[in-house]
Amino acid sequence: MLGKIKGVSLGITWILFVGIIASHFGMVVDGEVLHFVKEFGLILFVFSIGLHVGPGFFASFKREGISLVLCATAIVFLDVITTYIIHLVTGTPLTTMVGVLSGAVTNTPELGAAQQAYTDTTNGANDPTIALGYAVAYPLGAVGIIFSMIIIRYALRVKFEKENEALEALCKENKFAANVSVEFTNKMINGRSVEYIRDLINRQFVISRILRTEDDTIIIADAQSIINIGDKLLIVYFDEDVPAIQAFFGHQIEMTKEEWDGPDHQSSELVSRRILITKSSINGKKFSDLRLRTKYGINITRINRAGVDLIPYQGLELQVGDRVMVIGKPKAVDQVADVLGNSLKKLREPNLVTIFIGIAMGVMLGSIPLLNVPPPVKLGLAGGPLIIAILIGRFGTHFHLVTYTTMSANLMLREIGISLFLAAVGVGAGEIFVEAIMNGGYKWIGYGAIITMVPLLIVGTVARVWLKMNYFTLMGLIAGSTTDPPALAYANATANNDMPALGYTTVYPVVMFLRVISAQLLMLFSL
Repeated sequence: MLGKIKGVSLGITWILFVGIIASHFGMVVDGEVLHFVKEFGLILFVFSIGLHVGPGFFASFKREGISLVLCATAIVFLDVITTYIIHLVTGTPLTTMVGVLSGAVTNTPELGAAQQAYTDTTNGANDPTIALGYAVAYPLGAVGIIFSMIIIRYALRVKFEKENEALEALCKENKFAANVSVEFTNKMINGRSVEYIRDLINRQFVISRILRTEDDTIIIADAQSIINIGDKLLIVYFDEDVPAIQAFFGHQIEMTKEEWDGPDHQSSELVSRRILITKSSINGKKFSDLRLRTKYGINITRINRAGVDLIPYQGLELQVGDRVMVIGKPKAVDQVADVLGNSLKKLREPNLVTIFIGIAMGVMLGSIPLLNVPPPVKLGLAGGPLIIAILIGRFGTHFHLVTYTTMSANLMLREIGISLFLAAVGVGAGEIFVEAIMNGGYKWIGYGAIITMVPLLIVGTVARVWLKMNYFTLMGLIAGSTTDPPALAYANATANNDMPALGYTTVYPVVMFLRVISAQLLMLFSL
């Protein structure tokens, strides 16, 4: 019941307010215990986030997401500039303004990074106004993010009907990992193997099945399969490769799934099945190492990793948690399932070794001085574990580290960490909360509102007017640039499609990293 104010959810942030209230009314905790709980919670929290966003961090910089990432980066940059300008104009200490900034954009890791940077550079000192600024600015920040979406919608006269029409047209032109049926007519490569043609056109595609017209049989294609004039091919491809595929193979034909799987063809003996990779011995191995097609006569058409379909190729490294679409005869598919694991029970078990190794490496990295100036510049207990977690999430398979963690396990670590951190911060700051508000802290609410809305309105207008960004995607960008789940929930409910979630997940990894680093830099600059 305490989770909402006027319909706006504060979620687990209520722990901070409860800690402040308890401390105000006399609750006292030993300083060393409070310090340990805060640092331990922060490490768990930021490492869990880094491990979660790591696989998608570098993918965000691909061409289809670069405009979103640049817009989100601009929002973070403008947040920092706005914060510094308010500091200069009002004379409010920059350390306090960093706390206001964190609350204004509802980003708890930013608060943790700021507090840790302050503690590291002041030999263990604590500034409670950092947490107080966060607490005061947070509620209106959560509202301001959603309000910014509404202002842009009505100020720029966005019509949902037109947005949906544009989205439908875009979906027709861009299908990710789609199927196409083609009749082979290219005499120049008649009688060549699939492997030869793939090397020739240098595109990512998979020929799933071949219909031999001379005897009306369907076979599973592999690298050595020969293609002849008149054969009909079922191809899995990326949207941008359509012109090249049609130019080399022939013309597109209409064949339904029933025709490819119908009882009149031998493909009726085939089954398609998604198989989970759960054996740690498979982690980091390539398709070429396993030789699944050669050994079992099956075909692999897609790999789903973290909700994204990938086109398989021989050099692709597999990860525990991948879902592989396998087509073949039932017995062969069962054999492949045994090789890859396909055990849901194993996926429910968290891989604690990777977590412990990553946290240890993150703490060590965070404690290394990057610049030998007084005070020494460090990544700290927020930046170090975050960077290591992102790197492990992306490259851990190269070192045979099982980086897959169940969503429930990741959320558990994240929630435990942030609960401990917020409780410790609240108890540490609550004693002077009322005094701080009475002595001018109420102004922080207005400062936070400016920090929340001005950058979002500026970048949102530019993205809409000059970049012609779809409004549904823009809502996801706004929610993602503030890493605010309630704003994403509002955007999803308003749009009634997946575009806000796509925009949110595209920018989230980079924004989370930038928020943590920018808070530390601001804090170092204030000292």
